[in-house]
Amino acid sequence: VQLQESGGGSVQSGGALRLSCAASRYRISTYCMSWFRQAPGKEREGIAVINSDGGTTYGDSVKGRFTISRDNAKNTLYLQMKSLKPKDTAMYYCAECFGKDPLTEHTWRDWGPGTQVTVSS
Repeated sequence: VQLQESGGGSVQSGGALRLSCAASRYRISTYCMSWFRQAPGKEREGIAVINSDGGTTYGDSVKGRFTISRDNAKNTLYLQMKSLKPKDTAMYYCAECFGKDPLTEHTWRDWGPGTQVTVSS
């Protein structure tokens, strides 16, 4: 799957952003898809997963604030983020996921170039 993230930017604490991930070559509805992030000097952190059956899973740090979804007609994955905090500052990536627990096992592949999210206090 070829993926391209967009929608990042700079916001103040408490703000919201919606990230998009446009997919080509394959239908994302048939795949496990995920968002993860990486801040400078830190390990990758799993954010959210949406399975082919539509089931979703979230990392503890974003539960209740972030929502993963997809538009099958547009073949696009989304990440709606609200109540943003400075610790959410990172590069955000969408990727195909696999395995039993992609968020903790970090089992991703074919991620895009990423989109930067910066949250100021």
